[in-house]
Amino acid sequence: MSEPTVRIQKIKRDTVKTRLILFGTLALILLVCSIFSEHLTPYDPYLQDLTNAKAPPSAEHLFGTDRYGRDMLSRVIVGSRTSIFSTLLLVAIVTALGTLIGVFCGWHGKWIDTVLMRISDMFLAFPGLVFAMAVAGVLGGGLQNAIIALVAISWPKYARIARSQTLAQKETPYLKAARLSGSGTWKIIFKHILPNIIGPILVTSMLDIGTMMMELAGLSFLGLGAKPPTAEWGSMMSDSRSLLSSVPWVTLAPGFAIFVSVMIFNLLGDTIRDYADPKSRGR
Repeated sequence: MSEPTVRIQKIKRDTVKTRLILFGTLALILLVCSIFSEHLTPYDPYLQDLTNAKAPPSAEHLFGTDRYGRDMLSRVIVGSRTSIFSTLLLVAIVTALGTLIGVFCGWHGKWIDTVLMRISDMFLAFPGLVFAMAVAGVLGGGLQNAIIALVAISWPKYARIARSQTLAQKETPYLKAARLSGSGTWKIIFKHILPNIIGPILVTSMLDIGTMMMELAGLSFLGLGAKPPTAEWGSMMSDSRSLLSSVPWVTLAPGFAIFVSVMIFNLLGDTIRDYADPKSRGR
């Protein structure tokens, strides 16, 4: 390999590491602020003051106030806990469920693999958000039911990734040796298969955080997620959408929070994908 090529690869590798540190730090700051959101609010996010309703952004209220006189900055800050941690919980459940199903299908095969993969085909045949709306509507709405609805439509992607990776690992010499040594099924799965297939799955889950956040906020905006007065970004936008033309800051404030959060997590996911790519590390 020529010296210029090596130099270019080193520059690319250093750039990816810098981006990883930057976006990882921003995501960590976002998470820490969400954890301590109740202590960071300048006002009580649920305290109503009708004498100060619909006040425009000012030094006293940076994001203005809503129709009930509640400070929008405080509501956006405290709403980050519900919006962000609900999304992370959703991604964790989907990743774990889809991975377990995929590994099970890939390892055992036979009729159970055929049945579960055809079920996943049925789920993938429907437009995701439309299917989630239908499931959430049947369950009756609410944040918990919105999460269940999104889990129901999102697990097939992870199941297929885990299944394909398991099938690739299944016939490798080291797994055949593990089986000949007397290792049980669960030991092989958790000690040998999962550590070797978890990389692509984690990258996919990181890339999905932004998408899941948008979908969860979308269900709340449509009235199928968190309910007022709970401070949740999608629900806050839905509750104030009729005021967009007269007092736009009430709707734009939570929208801006969603935009910033999704952008940070998407950029972090893209960077992790680039970092996990062997080509970016000069291998």
